Amino acid sequence: MRSLIDEINRLARLSRERSLTIQEKKRQAELRQKYLKNFRSRFKKQLAQITVVDPTGKDITPKKVKRLRKSSNQE
Repeated sequence: MRSLIDEINRLARLSRERSLTIQEKKRQAELRQKYLKNFRSRFKKQLAQITVVDPTGKDITPKKVKRLRKSSNQE
């Protein structure tokens, strides 16, 4: 993940110095999409671990989060 971010940043710095070539622009777009896909996946897994509890101690976790938890456990 770190190398992915480093490469994205390198291309961003390069784009400030000069125009990127078509291949570099494609690579930059691919890297950004890969980063976003990875970020969303990790965020969903983190969200699935959250349990919402009301002041009386009752579990009020939304059904959508519970479904997400079940689907991430099956993977």
